[in-house]
Amino acid sequence: MGSSWPSMLSEHRPLTERIFLAALLLCGCAGVRAAYPRAWWEPLPPEKTASWEVPPQAAGPGEVILSKRNELGLLSNFSHAPFELDGARYASLEGFWQMMLYPEGPEDPRALFPGLEWKYTREQVAGMTAFEAKSAGDMAWANMKKMGINWVTYRGVPMDYYVAEKGPHYDLIVRATRAKVEQNPQVKRVLLATSGLKLRPDHRQPADAPPSWKYFDIYMELRDTELKAAPAR
Repeated sequence: MGSSWPSMLSEHRPLTERIFLAALLLCGCAGVRAAYPRAWWEPLPPEKTASWEVPPQAAGPGEVILSKRNELGLLSNFSHAPFELDGARYASLEGFWQMMLYPEGPEDPRALFPGLEWKYTREQVAGMTAFEAKSAGDMAWANMKKMGINWVTYRGVPMDYYVAEKGPHYDLIVRATRAKVEQNPQVKRVLLATSGLKLRPDHRQPADAPPSWKYFDIYMELRDTELKAAPAR
């Protein structure tokens, strides 16, 4: 069907026709989902839904929410999925991401800026996961705002951070995501199991979120190009 769900159920159509189309679409959606684990769409009661959370049942036809409440949470940046990149080890993609906001050494301009407190070292953040890493990043982002900067560093190289276009930071996040998938068989298994589905985040993102923030798009690109094209082992 070429029309979107909202347009097909437009109030301009007769009520009986809208009911029929809704039933047809739901049946089609159920048919597609039958090929995947039912738990991926297990409804989450409103009273148990966090303020930041997009629940599994919010997925449209052909979509799945990468909920942290089931195995799809392995694809979250928060998950404990250790990996190595360029000779360094990270506990999670979130830890890797947030450590780049921190000074690389005592001569780093971020470390020299007066009046700022850096609660953690870069190495400590690299070993963090989930909300601990996110909280550490929030502190660093607040410091960056005080400095008036929009760059992070990796191995001494500064990169623009919150930007609309793809660039060095985006490319680095893709490399780190690839390393996570390749070095964690369970992550790779779950990602490949989502083949045919559009991935959506389980949290609300800013309308102007940079491409590097859209981990769901990065996963789909890896899944549909590199992983599917790779020869079976």
